[in-house]
Amino acid sequence: MNITPEQINEFLKLNPDFFVGHAELLADITVPHPYSSQAISLGERQVLALRDKSRGLELKLREFIQFAEENDAIGDKLHKLSLGLMRARSLEAVFQSLSMSLSESFAVPHGAVRIWADNAPEMPEFAKVSADVQVLMTGLTQPRCGGEVPDEIRGWFGSVGANQKSFALAPLREDKLNGLLVLASEDAKRFYPEMGTLYLSWLAELSGAAVSRFL
Repeated sequence: MNITPEQINEFLKLNPDFFVGHAELLADITVPHPYSSQAISLGERQVLALRDKSRGLELKLREFIQFAEENDAIGDKLHKLSLGLMRARSLEAVFQSLSMSLSESFAVPHGAVRIWADNAPEMPEFAKVSADVQVLMTGLTQPRCGGEVPDEIRGWFGSVGANQKSFALAPLREDKLNGLLVLASEDAKRFYPEMGTLYLSWLAELSGAAVSRFL
């Protein structure tokens, strides 16, 4: 009568203490080495498996630490940006502080703001936008990233607009205004559709709140 591997597997599951009474068998059982053709004992194979598992856990821990450090860095930059916006004493100072923070702290090559509001001042950031762009903003429940934007938005970046390969669109919503904060980069991978948008949302909220103080 031939015993199948499935039967052996089932037997060992039902008798987990089998090798306690037959420890001598462990020394006789050999299995293939995972990285070579030689045979090794079952104990050695378990040691290798535990080492592999340990390496995997170590890599995950390193990733978590890296993510935590990156988040801390972004949080620190947002804090400094918040202080700059709070200290601004005019709309011009708000936009200057925002532009400087995006460029120097966040290394964003290009940024543009368009706002539509009642009694809007004569400033580039309040230049008229089409109904299509306003509808686009209304449909954004959160920031959107990717490589495609309407030509009108690309035109906000002037002569460099045609060279932009990725964009982040963040809606600005306050009681006194609506608008769009748009970040752009020549790097197609800088703003990609799957990237997290939490910090972009906070950036837009801070920007909108700062602008609304002067309207």
